[in-house]
Amino acid sequence: MTLEFDTRFDPAYGQAVTVAPDVRRVTARNPSPFTFHGTNSYLVGRDTLAVIDPGPDDDEHLETLLAAIGGRSVSHIFVSHTHRDHSPLAARLKERTGAPMLAEGPHRPARRLRIGEINPLDASADLGFMPDVALADGSLTQGDGWAMRTVLTPGHTANHAAFALEGTGILFSADHVMAWATSIVAPPDGAMADYMKSLDRLIERGDRLLLPGHGGPVTAPRSFMRGLKMHRKMRERAILERIRGGDRTIRDMVAAIYRDTDPRLHGAAGLSVLAHLEDMVARGLVATEGNPAIDGIFSPAG
Repeated sequence: MTLEFDTRFDPAYGQAVTVAPDVRRVTARNPSPFTFHGTNSYLVGRDTLAVIDPGPDDDEHLETLLAAIGGRSVSHIFVSHTHRDHSPLAARLKERTGAPMLAEGPHRPARRLRIGEINPLDASADLGFMPDVALADGSLTQGDGWAMRTVLTPGHTANHAAFALEGTGILFSADHVMAWATSIVAPPDGAMADYMKSLDRLIERGDRLLLPGHGGPVTAPRSFMRGLKMHRKMRERAILERIRGGDRTIRDMVAAIYRDTDPRLHGAAGLSVLAHLEDMVARGLVATEGNPAIDGIFSPAG
């Protein structure tokens, strides 16, 4: 199954773009190799609104959101996860609108740090975020003319959640599934085994349209996500082949497997390889001394 990414996207900075009935997208002006053209915030509803992922702590984006809200009431602020491009503006938006912040929970790693391990992703985490309402898996939040179902999708982060707009077939997939690129899964914040389970869960749901945290919509979700799953399996096989061929370090594997990738992303690529290796060691496919580590030595199991 071929996985084709769609990088066609007009961020329309400073504007609210209608992407579905009673759903508008506002893209923050924070482009980067990790955020594509910027973070997508969504306004849901007609008279009383919900805001999904207010985005980075940015004055321009806040003013654009408030202009798009246009004096209407905001009843809920949903946050998909606690990376600094998604959650920090939630507190300021709450101050301006009075709406509570809803999320799975505060930031936490997918596993505990091991002795001597440093989390390279601390700078990207919004460690100060605390939701007013903690959302359980499957919980339904009722709004004015809309209802939002929480679908927990750990993997990219431990507290990652997607939000399904009930009765529409629309899922706000945040960073779990995006049309323009694969999601970064980087230990200890994320875990590959969790990501794959969450991906299977979304495939089974059968939503008709995914609205992601970066870039444009995923218009054929089931086939695209099956392609994502195959892509991850192929990456796992490539890692195993490199190890069987003599590579022993993540640095060597990244140099070979990601040779056509922007060098600015090689650090993230190394963490992605580590995520695969953690899963492969747990499944008995790869061996290493002690726990899998970014600077570890890996060899074929058995």
